[in-house]
Amino acid sequence: MTILDLHHEQLAQVFLSGDEEKALDYTYRLLENYPRAHVFEKVITPAMYHVGKLWENNAISVADEHLATAVCDFVLSKIESDHQTPRKKQHYKVLLFGVEEEQHYIGLKMVADTFKEHGWRVRYLGPDLPIEHSLLQIKKFRPDVIGISAALSYRIPIIKKSIEAFAQLEWKPTIMIGGRLAYKFDLSEFESSQVMVIKNIGHLTHWFKEGREESINETS
Repeated sequence: MTILDLHHEQLAQVFLSGDEEKALDYTYRLLENYPRAHVFEKVITPAMYHVGKLWENNAISVADEHLATAVCDFVLSKIESDHQTPRKKQHYKVLLFGVEEEQHYIGLKMVADTFKEHGWRVRYLGPDLPIEHSLLQIKKFRPDVIGISAALSYRIPIIKKSIEAFAQLEWKPTIMIGGRLAYKFDLSEFESSQVMVIKNIGHLTHWFKEGREESINETS
């Protein structure tokens, strides 16, 4: 356990309090000492998982969970707007969205921010997007990476259907599967030379360091 592991329950309570400025101040104090991706993975993500567990255990209401999500969204948006210091701009493009009926999007916003930090052109389409609509944007934008996210196990059939559709695209983009589903369940059956399962922000940052260009070039 690291020092950061001790912060997520405290931050979860700040989110639940509805105090946006306190949540922002708490997060910014962490960012003074730790990289953004590390704070995303070790504090903000587990904080929101903790909120989710409280809701599952009926310790908080749906309204409480929505409030915490809204405050977290505010914090992430402020971090993005206040820390626009990307590395050298890349020609790579990524398109991100949550699959149909998937309402969770906080993780997607952190992934979008991480790609932007590495200089990528990002098109973030939000949650709950049907395949046919995502394909319209994908064909217009022609991303090098398509990132899809889901939280619950009963989204697996739509994940599979999405992969099958995107694998037919002529330029063979890399397909990334993420979200709580990827963190909690074994999705290795979907992995291939074109499809990757990204379990968390740390996994994504490792991909940037170790194999970004190679992974894209292999599937292009």
